[in-house]
Amino acid sequence: MKTRIRHFWITALPFLVTLGLWRLSAPLWNPGGILAIIPIFYYSFIRPTPWFAPYAGFICFLIDYKSDTVLYWTALYCTFYAANGFQNFIDLTRWDRGGVRAFAIFISIAIGILFFSQFTLANAMRMAWMGAWTCVLYTPIIAILRGHK
Repeated sequence: MKTRIRHFWITALPFLVTLGLWRLSAPLWNPGGILAIIPIFYYSFIRPTPWFAPYAGFICFLIDYKSDTVLYWTALYCTFYAANGFQNFIDLTRWDRGGVRAFAIFISIAIGILFFSQFTLANAMRMAWMGAWTCVLYTPIIAILRGHK
Protein backbone atom coordinates (compact mmCIF):
# COMPACT_ATOMS: atom_id res chain seq x y z
CA MET A 1 0.00 0.00 0.00
CA LYS A 2 2.83 2.41 0.83
CA THR A 3 4.46 1.84 -2.53
CA ARG A 4 1.21 2.66 -4.36
CA ILE A 5 0.82 5.89 -2.44
CA ARG A 6 4.46 6.79 -3.04
CA HIS A 7 4.14 5.99 -6.74
CA PHE A 8 1.00 8.11 -7.00
CA TRP A 9 2.71 11.00 -5.19
CA ILE A 10 5.77 10.87 -7.45
CA THR A 11 3.59 10.66 -10.57
CA ALA A 12 1.24 13.48 -9.51
CA LEU A 13 3.92 15.82 -8.13
CA PRO A 14 4.75 17.68 -11.39
CA PHE A 15 1.08 18.32 -12.08
CA LEU A 16 0.26 19.43 -8.54
CA VAL A 17 3.27 21.73 -8.17
CA THR A 18 2.57 23.40 -11.51
CA LEU A 19 -1.07 23.98 -10.62
CA GLY A 20 -0.12 25.22 -7.14
CA LEU A 21 2.42 27.73 -8.45
CA TRP A 22 -0.06 29.03 -11.01
CA ARG A 23 -2.76 29.34 -8.36
CA LEU A 24 -0.50 31.21 -5.93
CA SER A 25 -0.25 34.28 -8.13
CA ALA A 26 0.43 37.66 -6.53
CA PRO A 27 1.11 40.99 -8.27
CA LEU A 28 4.72 41.37 -7.10
CA TRP A 29 6.00 37.87 -6.33
CA ASN A 30 4.18 35.76 -8.92
CA PRO A 31 2.44 37.96 -11.49
CA GLY A 32 -0.08 35.94 -13.45
CA GLY A 33 1.28 32.71 -11.99
CA ILE A 34 4.52 33.05 -13.98
CA LEU A 35 6.44 30.85 -11.53
CA ALA A 36 4.52 27.88 -12.93
CA ILE A 37 6.85 28.21 -15.93
CA ILE A 38 9.62 26.68 -13.78
CA PRO A 39 8.13 23.19 -13.37
CA ILE A 40 6.66 23.43 -16.88
CA PHE A 41 10.14 23.97 -18.30
CA TYR A 42 11.77 21.36 -16.07
CA TYR A 43 9.26 18.58 -16.63
CA SER A 44 8.88 19.29 -20.35
CA PHE A 45 12.51 19.73 -21.41
CA ILE A 46 14.96 18.67 -18.69
CA ARG A 47 13.15 15.65 -17.25
CA PRO A 48 10.38 14.82 -19.75
CA THR A 49 7.34 13.38 -18.01
CA PRO A 50 4.65 11.35 -19.79
CA TRP A 51 1.45 13.29 -20.51
CA PHE A 52 2.90 16.52 -19.16
CA ALA A 53 3.16 18.43 -22.46
CA PRO A 54 -0.62 18.85 -23.01
CA TYR A 55 -1.03 19.81 -19.36
CA ALA A 56 1.82 22.34 -19.65
CA GLY A 57 0.18 23.86 -22.72
CA PHE A 58 -3.05 24.24 -20.78
CA ILE A 59 -1.29 25.86 -17.81
CA CYS A 60 0.49 28.24 -20.21
CA PHE A 61 -2.94 29.17 -21.54
CA LEU A 62 -4.07 29.84 -17.95
CA ILE A 63 -0.99 32.02 -17.37
CA ASP A 64 -1.97 33.95 -20.49
CA TYR A 65 -5.48 34.33 -19.14
CA LYS A 66 -4.30 35.72 -15.80
CA SER A 67 -1.62 37.93 -17.34
CA ASP A 68 -3.79 39.33 -20.15
CA THR A 69 -1.24 38.20 -22.72
CA VAL A 70 -3.13 36.80 -25.67
CA LEU A 71 -1.68 33.29 -26.18
CA TYR A 72 1.88 34.59 -25.66
CA TRP A 73 3.17 32.00 -23.16
CA THR A 74 1.25 29.22 -24.90
CA ALA A 75 2.75 30.06 -28.30
CA LEU A 76 6.21 30.46 -26.80
CA TYR A 77 5.98 27.10 -25.03
CA CYS A 78 4.70 25.34 -28.15
CA THR A 79 7.44 26.93 -30.29
CA PHE A 80 10.17 25.93 -27.86
CA TYR A 81 8.70 22.44 -27.51
CA ALA A 82 8.65 21.99 -31.29
CA ALA A 83 12.19 23.37 -31.66
CA ASN A 84 13.39 21.03 -28.93
CA GLY A 85 11.78 18.08 -30.72
CA PHE A 86 13.46 18.87 -34.03
CA GLN A 87 16.93 19.67 -32.75
CA ASN A 88 19.82 17.21 -32.93
CA PHE A 89 22.72 19.12 -31.43
CA ILE A 90 21.59 20.21 -27.97
CA ASP A 91 20.25 17.62 -25.54
CA LEU A 92 18.60 19.53 -22.69
CA THR A 93 18.16 16.37 -20.60
CA ARG A 94 21.94 16.14 -20.15
CA TRP A 95 22.63 19.74 -19.10
CA ASP A 96 24.18 20.18 -15.68
CA ARG A 97 22.54 21.89 -12.68
CA GLY A 98 19.06 20.98 -13.82
CA GLY A 99 19.19 23.09 -16.96
CA VAL A 100 19.41 26.45 -15.21
CA ARG A 101 21.25 28.00 -18.18
CA ALA A 102 18.66 26.72 -20.64
CA PHE A 103 15.89 28.14 -18.46
CA ALA A 104 17.69 31.48 -18.19
CA ILE A 105 17.94 31.64 -21.99
CA PHE A 106 14.26 30.69 -22.39
CA ILE A 107 12.95 33.21 -19.84
CA SER A 108 15.29 35.97 -21.09
CA ILE A 109 14.01 35.62 -24.63
CA ALA A 110 10.41 35.58 -23.41
CA ILE A 111 10.80 38.60 -21.18
CA GLY A 112 12.82 40.47 -23.82
CA ILE A 113 9.99 40.08 -26.31
CA LEU A 114 7.49 41.29 -23.69
CA PHE A 115 9.69 44.28 -22.89
CA PHE A 116 10.02 45.42 -26.50
CA SER A 117 6.28 45.12 -27.05
CA GLN A 118 5.75 48.02 -24.62
CA PHE A 119 8.89 50.10 -24.32
CA THR A 120 8.70 52.11 -21.07
CA LEU A 121 10.95 52.50 -18.05
CA ALA A 122 8.34 51.02 -15.70
CA ASN A 123 8.00 48.00 -17.98
CA ALA A 124 11.79 47.62 -18.10
CA MET A 125 11.97 47.52 -14.30
CA ARG A 126 9.07 45.07 -14.11
CA MET A 127 10.59 42.74 -16.70
CA ALA A 128 14.05 42.89 -15.08
CA TRP A 129 12.49 41.97 -11.73
CA MET A 130 10.43 39.16 -13.20
CA GLY A 131 13.41 37.70 -15.10
CA ALA A 132 15.76 37.86 -12.13
CA TRP A 133 13.14 36.50 -9.73
CA THR A 134 12.24 33.48 -11.86
CA CYS A 135 15.89 32.65 -12.53
CA VAL A 136 16.77 32.89 -8.83
CA LEU A 137 13.83 30.69 -7.81
CA TYR A 138 14.53 28.07 -10.49
CA THR A 139 17.26 26.29 -8.52
CA PRO A 140 15.44 25.98 -5.15
CA ILE A 141 12.17 24.85 -6.74
CA ILE A 142 13.97 22.23 -8.84
CA ALA A 143 15.98 21.08 -5.82
CA ILE A 144 12.74 20.50 -3.91
CA LEU A 145 11.22 18.65 -6.85
CA ARG A 146 14.30 16.48 -7.30
CA GLY A 147 14.31 15.53 -3.63
CA HIS A 148 10.99 13.69 -4.06
CA LYS A 149 12.25 11.31 -6.77
